[in-house]
Amino acid sequence: MSYTGPDFEPPQPRRSPLRRPLTVAIAALVPGALLGWGVYAAVAGPDDGSGGGADRAEGARTSAPPSSGGPASASADAKAPTGTSPSPTSTKPSPSASKSAPAAPAAGPLKGKVVVIDPGHNPSNFQHASEINRKVNVGTHWKACDTTGTATNAGWPEAKFTLDVAHRLRTLLEEQGATVKLTQDDDRPYGPCVDERARIGNEAKADAAISIHADGSGAGNRGFHVILPGSVHDGEADTRAIVAPSAELGERVAGSFVRVTGSAPSNYVGGGTGLVTRTDLGGLNLSTVPKVFIECGNMRDGKDAALLTSGEWRQKAAQGMSEGIVSFLRG
Repeated sequence: MSYTGPDFEPPQPRRSPLRRPLTVAIAALVPGALLGWGVYAAVAGPDDGSGGGADRAEGARTSAPPSSGGPASASADAKAPTGTSPSPTSTKPSPSASKSAPAAPAAGPLKGKVVVIDPGHNPSNFQHASEINRKVNVGTHWKACDTTGTATNAGWPEAKFTLDVAHRLRTLLEEQGATVKLTQDDDRPYGPCVDERARIGNEAKADAAISIHADGSGAGNRGFHVILPGSVHDGEADTRAIVAPSAELGERVAGSFVRVTGSAPSNYVGGGTGLVTRTDLGGLNLSTVPKVFIECGNMRDGKDAALLTSGEWRQKAAQGMSEGIVSFLRG
């Protein structure tokens, strides 16, 4: 998700009121996971991006480019991503990544639980500029319906990434017995708008909801972060009841994501915790169920892009999210 898009402005430098307790919470929750990442990074893991990140040319080299389609625009919010290019991958297509009708819930520890997965953006958004630019009420103010999202420097769209990971995550959660609903499955011409994305989770009475994204920040900015809802009570937005459970969900997802993927928390937001609190996102402001966003990495950094375009890594990303959600739902 590009921070320059209408629904995703950069977080302000002011200190979040939840930052100190969240930092303590995640420190208590995942010391082993973070230690494990440190060992991984020291031995064979990805560079944490310090000391100067990869430039755009390197990004084009290290990303697995689509077979057709040129480089993405230098803007962090890709205006016309190649909608027909195949998904970059370093492995054979996984059955979990295929687009199929949701399976019947299996018997498992999550039987009776409902999870809503929100794959950020839509692969066809760029073809519907007027529709996605129209304003919708996000409780505290009005914002654009949706954005196109960002892309790698080689032109692979965020919307393709988010949908692939969503399919993998759905399979994993259904194997645990959960009932899983996607807000979109490339089955509509654009959107849904950010207010409808929240409404889908609310109407499903989801026990947990997660919105999957990838960032469009500058080269050298690396790592993942989980966005938590701040306390909002204004207009149609009232997040007070979901702030605490969403924070717990986010902490568990962040901890599992570190452990399973070996990726470090963001080096440019969140103060190294991997957690960021925001009050400007309609998908969180209008939610009445526990919900978080996850920015899995930075598509505009060459080293992060190499991970995001790897099918093997995307499976790990889905596994990390799944384990965090399972942990949250099982208590």
